[in-house]
Amino acid sequence: MGAAGSKAHRLERALGAGFPENEHVFGLENFGNTCYCNSVLQALFYCQPLRDKCLEYRMSGLAQDGNDDGLLTSLCELFFSISSQKKRCGVLAPRQFISKLRAENELFNNHMHQESDAHEFLNYLLNEVAEQLEKNEKAKSKDAAGNHVATGGPSSEWSARVASDSMSDDEEERQAAYQCKTWIHSIFEGVLTNDTRCLSCETVTSREESFLDLSLEIEQDSSLNACMRNFSSIESLRGDNKFFCDNCCSLQEAKKRMRIKRLPNVLALHLKRFKYIEQLGRFKKLSYKVAFPLELELDNIASDMPEPDRRYRLFAVIVHMGSGPNHGHYFALVRSHQHWLCFDDDSVDIIEESQIESCFGNAQETQASTETGYLLFYQSEASILSSHTDSDSQISAENSTATAATANNSPSPSPSEKIKGRIGPKVSVGVKRLAKVSTPKRLA
Repeated sequence: MGAAGSKAHRLERALGAGFPENEHVFGLENFGNTCYCNSVLQALFYCQPLRDKCLEYRMSGLAQDGNDDGLLTSLCELFFSISSQKKRCGVLAPRQFISKLRAENELFNNHMHQESDAHEFLNYLLNEVAEQLEKNEKAKSKDAAGNHVATGGPSSEWSARVASDSMSDDEEERQAAYQCKTWIHSIFEGVLTNDTRCLSCETVTSREESFLDLSLEIEQDSSLNACMRNFSSIESLRGDNKFFCDNCCSLQEAKKRMRIKRLPNVLALHLKRFKYIEQLGRFKKLSYKVAFPLELELDNIASDMPEPDRRYRLFAVIVHMGSGPNHGHYFALVRSHQHWLCFDDDSVDIIEESQIESCFGNAQETQASTETGYLLFYQSEASILSSHTDSDSQISAENSTATAATANNSPSPSPSEKIKGRIGPKVSVGVKRLAKVSTPKRLA
């Protein structure tokens, strides 16, 4: 048994008998500055609603019928490859996904030159997958409409009118209020309302916009809740920044406030740790201490929002270490079945829950390389219960269609040198302690 196989065996033993037999824990090989991609993929794999939908799409045959669905197919194939492994722990090479990503967007075709941004990748991936799903749905609707016409069936317009007539007023109002375009939207999409009140006529103008993740400004020695409150603080529009009021037909002083009108099932938050400094002519990393809780309740919500007391649980953190956006390293901390796991490319270790605090940042200014939470993923408690039920059915279906071991079954070492000094001494078998480092490390 090689070193990688021995480590996988130790990890499997450390997970214990209580860890589900059908759950898989696999590191991902680094193909030259792809830690930003690997860390986000691990966080998304442990987003149970997304994993279930990807496996459902893969098993539906849509990803195998010669359709060129780009990253959608590649993502579903990767999740299926992990989920169908005979071994519970090991290493996979996401070669197909990385090749497709680099071919579709030059921004991520970095190879050994510089590190890409994990938030940019997350945003790009979710939007690309959602766009492909919308295209598929439109093509499906077009084919269905053509079949109806060819067979003398009712037109889609007539069917829609009949469906509308059969709805109650309340049902029609709810459907008009919000409709998910795809399962990406049903998982990640929330809605913001931007209310602007004219100080002259008191008219309030409201504008809604959707989001798949929220970017938050950060301050030194603060908390995630404080960042959320700052996101929804009242802004005065005056001087050169006056608001054009349609009621007054002129520019007027006003007050503006952004609040959340509809909460997503999975809340993805981006802490804006990279700030452009004009004097330096480059971005600087803000290693500010920002404490984020394991359980989250939001208070910057609209008064008419459904489920205003929705609670969230933290299930993944993308951590950045280094001094700047293009210099450093990413790894993921992920919660799976009562365990917190550290995914550092092809290396996977169990960590203690209390160690997450080491990724809050520094309460004092420092030039040292610091491990800081960059992307946070929270899942609503209601969707956690729902996804557990769905995943049980999904697992049964996977087992019935799982094929023999694939070429990815044999773990192979990462081509990049691991960051030294980040992980401290072992706490117990398979359990490691995150430790701060004093100097920036090379790209990985």
